[in-house]
Amino acid sequence: MTAVEAVEVRAPAWRGGFGRLWSAAVVSRFGDALRTAALPLLAASLTDDPLLIASVTACGYLPWLLFGLLGGAVADRVDQRRAMWGVDLVRAALMAAFAGAVALGHASIALLLALAFLLTTLQTLFDNAATALLPSLVARPALAAANARVMTGQQIAGGFLAAPLVPVLLVVGVAVPHAANAVTYGVAALLIASLRTAAPERPPRKAGSTLRGEMAQGIRFLARERTLRGLCLATTLCNIAMGGLIATLVLHVTGWLDGGDRAYALTLTAFGAGSVAGGLVAGRLGERIGRVRAVFLAGAVQVGCLVALGTVREIWAPALFLAVFGTMNMVWNVSQTTLMQESAPQEMLGRISSVFRTLSTAGAPFGALLAGAVATAWGLNAPALLGAGLFVLALASLGPLIN
Repeated sequence: MTAVEAVEVRAPAWRGGFGRLWSAAVVSRFGDALRTAALPLLAASLTDDPLLIASVTACGYLPWLLFGLLGGAVADRVDQRRAMWGVDLVRAALMAAFAGAVALGHASIALLLALAFLLTTLQTLFDNAATALLPSLVARPALAAANARVMTGQQIAGGFLAAPLVPVLLVVGVAVPHAANAVTYGVAALLIASLRTAAPERPPRKAGSTLRGEMAQGIRFLARERTLRGLCLATTLCNIAMGGLIATLVLHVTGWLDGGDRAYALTLTAFGAGSVAGGLVAGRLGERIGRVRAVFLAGAVQVGCLVALGTVREIWAPALFLAVFGTMNMVWNVSQTTLMQESAPQEMLGRISSVFRTLSTAGAPFGALLAGAVATAWGLNAPALLGAGLFVLALASLGPLIN
């Protein structure tokens, strides 16, 4: 094989299904971002109780803790393509009904809580099925590039296109962002349904096999597999740090640095821009130095960013350091996902990815609470330094995996 041919193999072909899956993922993320930005505003218009408003966000975490492993086990049993478009059709119907209720003035906090819970419950199946489906659409050497393109496209759609559009849509009508989200789910369902990918061949299930037993198989495999086990531990520690950083960043910028809303918005934009830049280099970096080394390098740079963020008391610091942090965050995510797809048996990929997602989701709200307590006790810059310490622990768990 020539060098030119090798490069061509590592670039996922847009034909053969990947282009449609990419389009579906990006369109769905665009709609999700519209809803994510509009839902808190709607909640705030219905109540001024901070606990109730925060509960809407909390309902976006809870189903992962309750059903994340179950979603992975189901994803390994069914035709992932059919599961994905079926889930998107249900989500489209839910959002259309919700948009109608909002337009007619029947929205309530209880309805918002139920919607957030149902959508995330369905997402546990959709996301695990999507992770398991991708390796059947692209060649193995192209997995890293494919993951990078999907994540980068989602970042652009959700971080740069959807959020600025929400105020415009709200001028048209309070239900419009939610109706648009319903349309995006419908479009994504059609794109996925049009895939002509055959269901993957799986070994026959043993007689008497249960979903509980199959979930346990995925957990046992991850516990035995040294690389994936270490990567899972490291990712969980980092997600605790990320949950705390995200929860207290607005206080860091507006309080500790005495910046305003514009400074905070610039910081978020810088992180998003860095993530897009990371998507452009993540695949090649992992190919050049190895997936585990790429994750380790990303984490080491992020430690430096967090230390600088917690010690440099300048208004420009968050934008600069979080832009670099976002770049490395994308390198971590792409390398981690690709390594999991390369290492796990195809018939267990849904279950293994669900363990990663369940643990990381559990880490985020815990990190938010921990960072709040740390900020109260030691200052608004303390969560960044706490995050740096957690990343150091994550690197310690990855160190023995580097050959």
